[in-house]
Amino acid sequence: MTQFSKPLQWIYCIYAFVLFVTIMLLLFPCVLIASFFGRIRGGNAIFRICMFWGDLWFPLVFIFPRRIYTSPHDKTKQYVFVLNHTSLLDAAVIPKAFRQPVRPLGKAEMSKIPVFGFIYRKAIVMVNRSSATDRFHSLITLRSIIGKGISVLFFPEGTYNQTHQPLKAFFDGAFRIAIETQTPVKPVLFLDNYNRLPYQHALSFNPGRCRILFLDEIPVSGLTAHDADKLKENVFHMMENKLREYKVGWIR
Repeated sequence: MTQFSKPLQWIYCIYAFVLFVTIMLLLFPCVLIASFFGRIRGGNAIFRICMFWGDLWFPLVFIFPRRIYTSPHDKTKQYVFVLNHTSLLDAAVIPKAFRQPVRPLGKAEMSKIPVFGFIYRKAIVMVNRSSATDRFHSLITLRSIIGKGISVLFFPEGTYNQTHQPLKAFFDGAFRIAIETQTPVKPVLFLDNYNRLPYQHALSFNPGRCRILFLDEIPVSGLTAHDADKLKENVFHMMENKLREYKVGWIR
């Protein structure tokens, strides 16, 4: 970030991190209580607590998330949300982006972080991507959650996009789940997270806008498993074209 001198930026990063942890610790007793109410009710309550955390933290660090909709968005409806992934900030923005019950699919390694790891385990569906068995069980869990009327969220690139292209190649899981459960796909783009905090530079965190673009939903009614690759390709191109249209910061 050019407008920050390095010492000032480090002070800002420390300030943001201390606030992140402090607010989390203050809310942790509420998370602990909510965890006794089970995976569904408790998980929904924990996600609402995460929303409250985001409503406190983001304005205090002068980051301003803004949701943009290309068409009306029905928060009472279930979706398989698919997001791009370029920033260390992506996970933190989720409770600001989604104001409805949702369960992200996330990396199991993050659950080892003290305090944060407990909240993480209760708020998401964890997966160890190196284990085929674990991936299979996580998909079963996601199907069950959709059956309870809750949306699910995927980063179909699997990990950070470390290229200078709009997107990395997608994995199949989100699209197979959408077809199997006949749940529409809704692509969502984080347009500015990379500018606020790129994946490769933890000490480059900086304030500013944080746009979240909700694209049109893609119906899957009548599609079968044989259509998963075509669905994946269509969603990829829709997201890729929008990222190019908005001239996002990581494209070269």
